Amino acid sequence: MDKKLKITEIAARTQLSISTVSRVLAGKANTSQRAREQVMACARELGVFQGMAAGRLLLNSIVVFAPQRAFDERSDIFYYRVIQGISKAVAAHDVRLRFCALEENDSDTNAFLSRMNEKETEAALLLGIDDPHIHDLVVDIGKPCVLINCRDQKMRLPVVAPDHALIGAFAASYLFDMGHKSVMNLLCLRRYTMELRLAGIRDAWDAHNLPFSPADNLLIAENFSAAESERIVAQWLDGLPASCLPSALLVGGDFMASGAVSALQKAGLRVPQDISVMSIDGFNLAVIQDVSLTAVHVPRDTLGEEAVHVLQQRLIRPEAPVGTLLLNGSLAVRDSVRRIRPGKRPASVQHDGLYG
Repeated sequence: MDKKLKITEIAARTQLSISTVSRVLAGKANTSQRAREQVMACARELGVFQGMAAGRLLLNSIVVFAPQRAFDERSDIFYYRVIQGISKAVAAHDVRLRFCALEENDSDTNAFLSRMNEKETEAALLLGIDDPHIHDLVVDIGKPCVLINCRDQKMRLPVVAPDHALIGAFAASYLFDMGHKSVMNLLCLRRYTMELRLAGIRDAWDAHNLPFSPADNLLIAENFSAAESERIVAQWLDGLPASCLPSALLVGGDFMASGAVSALQKAGLRVPQDISVMSIDGFNLAVIQDVSLTAVHVPRDTLGEEAVHVLQQRLIRPEAPVGTLLLNGSLAVRDSVRRIRPGKRPASVQHDGLYG
């Protein structure tokens, strides 16, 4: 931040003391709401925030709305770690975080309005809240808000989310690049984000000129638990001729992969010698049944931090265009996926040219 922040000029224009202006621009809590609004408006008019980096947060109280399971590591470790990322991002600043549980859909409108209309609530983060009515209320209230791993269908609110479609396509493409042409997918499709991953997986099939058939290439689980996935994979194996066993299994989460590996081993199959297993997650269970798990990491731990940075930019430039920040995944190569080497036969010689 430029040390010459025109503090004197802002103080003169707003009739506030230099110390008050300085405290507001430093994000301190011991200033009145009226003083903050005056200083912020004047600072924007003078172009103080142009090109400004994140620096100190220009607010002191944020409410995080999320499903109840997000506040319990054992119930939803993904969302729990996102919230930890939010806490980490504001730890160095004079910011108070408050939390409110809401259902993903059919949310408690009164609970939401009660928190949002509290005087101390300056901004909000909505984690995994899909209710369009809540999104409408956010816009009507007018306080800064960023959505995390959800979307505003009317494109009015900024969003930070994993690029689910690209992550799905990348994971499937990795298996194809390793030589696997027969792949079964085990996914839980309870939310549109998982549907996006499936769309990306199907895009990878198309890009590699392979036909995708839900009957032949997709197993659907009701949840992300190991027990559910073990049951589904065991049932699938019971009805599958040995000659039809695919060379790889792409699974939509680490706990699901744990159940899948357990079912495979109980059926006498070795991972990866008989069948490779890959996960889209890779944080929770790096090693399953003594098998180190190859996975595409979903950017779980950085979602909350990036959302706080986007919120800061909305405060600095409230007139800026609203968009969606999609975060890439990252590949963790371990031992659960083997390379299928092409045959040793020499390539046939073609004497004819490409066009005759």
